[in-house]
Amino acid sequence: MSQEKDRLIRGTAMDGKVRAFAVRTTQLVDELRRRHDTYPTATAALGRTLTAAAMMGSMMKGNEKLTVQVKGDGPIGQIVVDANANGQVRGYVNDPHVHLPSNSLGKLDVAGAVGTSGFIHVIKDLGLKEPYRGSVPIISGELGEDFTYYFAVSEQTPSAVGLGVLVDSDSSVIVAGGFIIQLLPGLDDKEIAAIEQAIGQLPPVTSLLDQGLELEEMLKWIVPDIRVLDEMDITFACSCSRERVEKTLISLGESELTQLMEEDEQTEVVCDFCREAYVFKREELRELLEQAKSE
Repeated sequence: MSQEKDRLIRGTAMDGKVRAFAVRTTQLVDELRRRHDTYPTATAALGRTLTAAAMMGSMMKGNEKLTVQVKGDGPIGQIVVDANANGQVRGYVNDPHVHLPSNSLGKLDVAGAVGTSGFIHVIKDLGLKEPYRGSVPIISGELGEDFTYYFAVSEQTPSAVGLGVLVDSDSSVIVAGGFIIQLLPGLDDKEIAAIEQAIGQLPPVTSLLDQGLELEEMLKWIVPDIRVLDEMDITFACSCSRERVEKTLISLGESELTQLMEEDEQTEVVCDFCREAYVFKREELRELLEQAKSE
């Protein structure tokens, strides 16, 4: 696995008529593989979604955050990823133990794991009363094309999204990363054709990263005059805490809490995102039950 720090760059090209993002997520995807014990095909599906979400998070400001849900009809079930404007990302998949035979190209069969019908939902918390929600149908299950479709339909921004995760024979992540190129108003047909041609000739993201190509160099393949505006670290972060779990347990209500107390000496609650386990003894549940009664 590459030991380089995960980072994201944002830039502009063609006199501000192109917006570009590139990210390396190798460490992040491998950390989630370890936490969730994902098998290779599940690792690739979760990793591609995480990579897209990390770049989408970087398009936000301040305390804004988003959740991406990929709900396909494949064996993996739902993929859920949270990302924010500060480069913090977390995620999980319903069934981490999915690994399928390689597809016809000899690659990990992500579409087979995700499914080819279903929806991608993007929920943005912009600090307003109601979150913004955008949904598009899954069109391929490979995820890069699906997020490209999301930007075109839900955000009316023609975009090209490239995502890749390369998994080693021991299931660890060799490299992971991606790019998003967004075409803004003002480009002429010739410029658009040049970008499309460059993307068509671009080797897979994983090949470029595996060769040690820098993120800036990857974007230069597509838009040679890229000007990097800023960069940030991308890190795993989970917002779960014992206090939050207590609130969740109280919200279950008296009858469910009573049932939990009667069933076992202690109750274990595991966070979906980071797999941290919170154990509550019967006496502690009794205290929460008292709080639930008084609410």
